[in-house]
Amino acid sequence: MKITPIIVVALSLALSGCFGAQTKRDRMLVGAGIGAATGAAIGTAVGSGLGGTTVAGAVIGGIGGGIIGSMRGATAACVVRDQHGTPHRVACP
Repeated sequence: MKITPIIVVALSLALSGCFGAQTKRDRMLVGAGIGAATGAAIGTAVGSGLGGTTVAGAVIGGIGGGIIGSMRGATAACVVRDQHGTPHRVACP
């Protein structure tokens, strides 16, 4: 069924906006997971069954998603306090 990859991609993109990853590692892991799932779905649709195209799509999607996820900026600012207890907003690590 050719419509399944389109649904998977749409749901992946919709759900990725709901995740407020704080650290670069979190963003990389979420990107890799979403990329691998999307790549596997597309690989299955393009290939014939659950063969090499599914694995290749998952690997390529995971690597690409991880790279893109780690390059994205933080979605939220972290709050730190100075020696006087005054809160300051800073970029998350």
